[in-house]
Amino acid sequence: MRFIINGQSVERALDVRTSLLDLLRDHLHLTGTKKGCNQGACGACTVLVEGERINACLALAVQYQERPIITIEGLGEEVALHPLQRSFIEHDGFQCGYCTPGQICSAVGMMAEAARGVPSAVTGDLDGDSVDLTHDELRERMSGNLCRCGAHNGIIEAIQAAMAPAPAQAAPVREDAR
Repeated sequence: MRFIINGQSVERALDVRTSLLDLLRDHLHLTGTKKGCNQGACGACTVLVEGERINACLALAVQYQERPIITIEGLGEEVALHPLQRSFIEHDGFQCGYCTPGQICSAVGMMAEAARGVPSAVTGDLDGDSVDLTHDELRERMSGNLCRCGAHNGIIEAIQAAMAPAPAQAAPVREDAR
């Protein structure tokens, strides 16, 4: 089977019953994606497939051949973190860190869904072209990702900060203008 993981093509001979999570962790040694409940209830295994967030524990790897899959390892690097990774650090969006990779991948997918106008259970205007990601809207959209440590407030703050537009940079003052 051929897969596209974090922009790299990989081939593996697998049992057709192998989950996407087991492919990532056991066969490709990408251990950022966590095995939590292994039942699709906690979100620790959330990855992005063609930009959509999925629970890798519920997906058979065979279903995702030749489709772009992004794990936490593919979002950023130590020297160039993804804005959400940086924001989670700055806003204490993690405690033990176990759920953090799934939370970040889910937030990336969630932000793309909201940008496309996909409503949630609490979206007020179902006819609107955009979704206002209020505190309650974010909590609803991230409800499939659990944090046993209770860092949910930091997670929401991190997502809100990452979504905020970057402040405008002041023009540099020319030496001859002084």
